[in-house]
Amino acid sequence: MLKDNLHQVQQNIKAACDRVHRSYSDVTLIAVSKTKPVEMLSEIYDEGIREFGENKVQEMCEKMEVMPKDIRWNMIGHLQTNKVKYIVGKTSLIHSVDSLHLAKEIQKQALKHDCICDILVEVNIAGEASKFGTSRDEAISLVEEIAKLDHIRIKGLMTIAPFVDDPEDNRQYFRDIKQLSVDIAHKNIDNVSMNVLSMGMTGDYTVAIEEGATMVRVGTGIFGERDYSKAN
Repeated sequence: MLKDNLHQVQQNIKAACDRVHRSYSDVTLIAVSKTKPVEMLSEIYDEGIREFGENKVQEMCEKMEVMPKDIRWNMIGHLQTNKVKYIVGKTSLIHSVDSLHLAKEIQKQALKHDCICDILVEVNIAGEASKFGTSRDEAISLVEEIAKLDHIRIKGLMTIAPFVDDPEDNRQYFRDIKQLSVDIAHKNIDNVSMNVLSMGMTGDYTVAIEEGATMVRVGTGIFGERDYSKAN
């Protein structure tokens, strides 16, 4: 069943790319495996998936210990500064950097580990009170400040759009963050590229792709509904 789910998601991604004349290879699928057991991750791994996304540091570290070493782990959940030390040097990308305070802690730990940490700046594009992320108005100045940290590379932006019944309701938000990434790219800030746009989840990833997503974060669409009673 997982294999069927995955193949359906991949077909949907291809169809969305075709609609807007993008290459399927332009879009990276991140299998969001939070709360899911390693047996399920292994099944998806065997289908060729190497990008996995986790929300909790402890859970990600536990899975890292037992899963194959060629997996690229994406930290997609809100990251507390006191947890940064556990994942710097181990993740391929931290999607959820939403403050200079957090970025400075990543810089500090990257210095200790003598590594460069790739990050995305999380933007709360819809201005939802319940969501993390810097505001649209403050995003450019935050990028400029983080760019001064020499052990961090800003690779692009990430957003979590509102949960909606009709994915079309989020199209404007995806357009807005794409435009924001273009505006930032035009500034030619040292140490900043805007090649990555992480947006779109199970409910709206095809619309996100049509509006420029380069990474989509799909959990339920692959693994099924989560049982949060087992999450911790």
